[in-house]
This record gives sequence, C-alpha cells and structure tokens, in this order.
Amino acid sequence: MTEPPGAADEGATAAATAPNPAVASPAPPAPGGARTAVLRSVTSRATAVGVIVSVLLILAIVFGSRLLENFDSALLPYAVATVFLAFGVAYRYTVWVSAPGARRLFKQGWRSFFSMANFRKGPTALPRMIATYLGFQKSLGNRSYARWAAHQLIFWGCILASLITFPLTWGWFTFTSGTGSGPGYEMRIWGFKIIGFDSLNVLGWLMFHGLDIAAVLVIPGACYFLWRRMKDRGAITVQRFGYDLVPLIALIVISVTGLLLTFSSIFLHGGGYEFLGILHMVSVVFTLIYIPFGKFFHIVQRPAAADRGPEPTRRRAQGPARPDRRRLPHHPARLPPDRRHRLRRTRRRRTRRGRRHAPAPRGHR
Repeated sequence: MTEPPGAADEGATAAATAPNPAVASPAPPAPGGARTAVLRSVTSRATAVGVIVSVLLILAIVFGSRLLENFDSALLPYAVATVFLAFGVAYRYTVWVSAPGARRLFKQGWRSFFSMANFRKGPTALPRMIATYLGFQKSLGNRSYARWAAHQLIFWGCILASLITFPLTWGWFTFTSGTGSGPGYEMRIWGFKIIGFDSLNVLGWLMFHGLDIAAVLVIPGACYFLWRRMKDRGAITVQRFGYDLVPLIALIVISVTGLLLTFSSIFLHGGGYEFLGILHMVSVVFTLIYIPFGKFFHIVQRPAAADRGPEPTRRRAQGPARPDRRRLPHHPARLPPDRRHRLRRTRRRRTRRGRRHAPAPRGHR
C-alpha cells in the first residue's frame, strides 16, 4: 500500500518531537538553592573580611613592637587569642550587617555620624548621646538602679582592663628600668618614652595595680548579675547556661585569678604562682575566643545604635515622640503589687460593665 502524501513527513516530525528517554531533562532548581547561594556568598565575604582584619592586626603587632623587639614571648597565648578575637568579631559583624535591617541601621548610623547638617544643628548632640548611651548607659537606669550600677562596674572594669592588657600583650606598652629592678621606671609606647615614675609612690602603685583595680570593679557587678540570674523568676525562665551564665562565670574567674596572682606574689612569695598563671591564661584565652560568638558580642553591636544622629533630628524624622507609658505613675508597672492588683481588677470590672450596658447591634434588637 502506498502512504498518503505527507504521511512520511508527519511521522518524521512526530518522531523528532517525541521525548527521548535516553536524554535526561534538566532537573528543576532546588527550592533552597537561592538561599544557599546567598548564605555561601555571605560566608565567603565574612571569611575574607576576618582574614584581612587578622592580617592587619598581626602587622600592627609586628611593627608596633618594633619588629617584635618589645614583644614578650610569655604573652604569646594572649596575642594569638586576640588575633582569633579580631577574626571572630570581623566575621560575625560582617554576617550581622548582611541582614537587611542591620545593614540599614549600619548605613544610616554612619551617614548620620558624618552628616554636616546634623553637626551644624547640634554639634554637641552626638558626643552627648554617646556619653550617656554608651558610657553611662542611662537607659538601664530606667529599668533598675541596681542593674545600672552593676553594669557600670563591669563596663568600666572591662574598659580599664582592655586599655592595659591589649597594648601590653601586643608589645606596644613597655615598662623599663635603668637598674633592672627599680624603683625608677619608664613607660614607653611604641618605643617612645612617655613618662617616668617611681614604683613606690601612688602613681607607680596605680600603674602596676591597674588590673587589680579593674578586677575589684568587675567582681561585684558580675556577682550581682549571677545572683539575679539565680533568683529572678523572669530571668530564670529565659536564660541559657552557655549564653547568660558562662560570660559571668568567666569574668569572675578572670578577676579572682588575677587578684590571686597579686596575692601570691606579695604574701606567698610566689607560692602557687605557676598554677594560678596557667588558670588565668586559660580563662582569658577562652573568654577572648568566646566574645564574638556569645553574649559579649553586644559590646560590638551596641555602638551601631548610638550613632543614628542627634536626638532632635531623629525625632523630627520619626514624628512626634510618644510618651513612655512605663514612666507614668498610673501605669501598672510603676505601682506596688497591691495597688497594681486593685487597678487591674477595677479596669476589668469597668470593661465588663461597659459590655453589659453597650447598645445591642441593629440586627438583634
């Protein structure tokens, strides 16, 4: 039999367009592929930033100590821990800023910080806000004066310890004596003489016991927060051991072992000094590495919320300021427990009475 005209062409076309099982069709994109790519990009960028910051810190240590001439090899573990700290802070901060909300806050903060318009409108507003918001943390005083005082002790104690420890660890600060044993000493920064002092007078005592003063400030503040974490029901219900309790325990261990080192050198003639030194070094190194990945990271995050511009400019941009209801005398949070209970009971009674005497809807009359 002869095929009708065009049948062969139609058969060839159908055979060409038919799906070939031997040729695999492209797989549909994975639902989380885009998210995985974004996370991989953020991780790569954060790692690169962390490596760059770590390399810069190493170069600063090398050149700041005059090619390691003033570097104390006994402090090498602390220096290595600070390099890991720099990497972790840069990595975590880059990941945090990659989020849309944090990126917006970061850009707006620096834009307001370098804005000449804000500086002309309120030249002292930004320094005053930084001093009150970061330095004295008056926002904590609105919640509890005890918490504010304890936080101030920890804050200034850690600031004092950081200003002494980091430069000494990096070899930027050195104390040299012409006789080798004092009592006259010279404090040098980057190899340049800054001041000479006698270790037997008040200035010399403060120079050599600054870390002890910092420890005395930190211990009561950390103990108060640790006591509050064990007694306050509201804090107990939401606290986590690794996030809330470990930082406080680490601060107490660092401070206590530092004071014990001084006690051992003065009263015990160096008895147990090696063990205390190792314990102190381990606690400090652990805390430095823990900072970027624990609760202490708020030390780095907090300044991003402090440079949003002068207060009048922010209020005009955000509209009229709303009153803080917690500060009003009639708000339940500001009343004693008995009056608070009576006020809430009265409000519930008035609400039920209003519902009882409210006019019925039109369809149910």
